[in-house]
Amino acid sequence: MAPNDEFIREVDDEYRRDRVAQIWKRYNGVIIGALILLVAGVGGWRYWEHYQETRAQADAVRYDEALKLARANGQDTEAQAAFEALAKDASGGYALLARFRLAADLGKESAENGATAYDALAADSNVPALWQDLARVRAAWLRSDIADPATFRPALERIAVPSNPWRHSARELLGLSGLKANDMEFAGRWFDQIAADRETPPGLRQRLEIYTALVAGGPIPATQ
Repeated sequence: MAPNDEFIREVDDEYRRDRVAQIWKRYNGVIIGALILLVAGVGGWRYWEHYQETRAQADAVRYDEALKLARANGQDTEAQAAFEALAKDASGGYALLARFRLAADLGKESAENGATAYDALAADSNVPALWQDLARVRAAWLRSDIADPATFRPALERIAVPSNPWRHSARELLGLSGLKANDMEFAGRWFDQIAADRETPPGLRQRLEIYTALVAGGPIPATQ
């Protein structure tokens, strides 16, 4: 390296050290504060992750205990209280599971009360759209024997589209509503969609054989 180049490098290094010293002297408080905030932020995030994981584990234990109570003879009241507590204060996933379980239990006692509980889940903006649709399907199943099909068909028809994961249940229920109403054309239209869908579950395909046979038999004449 030429003497002149070495001198220029030394001057440049000295200038940089001097600039760093000036910046540190002027902004050391800001730099230290920023570092403290960074460390605190990372620590806070780690704590939050740990808190969420710990809470989810605790809620999983509570949910399992509630299921055990539900399966035990004579523990229905305790099980219901446990599920209600989970629905009220558990983390998102287990609170949602508890609400679905409570709605199902209500449906065993009263179809309309259970359907109303599912309606509340479907109308809750905090519930993900996927599970809102499941709640709509469950409500429609409960009402299928007690209500006019016109009250639940529109919601099911919106779910029965190719992109919806609950479409199979929605189509089956729409087809059955046609059979119950003695409207074989309506029923056949939905059963055809079930037959054409490559992703239709095997169990539903087996039931479809019975449904299509009923449609082929035509409307049942009204008895006098």
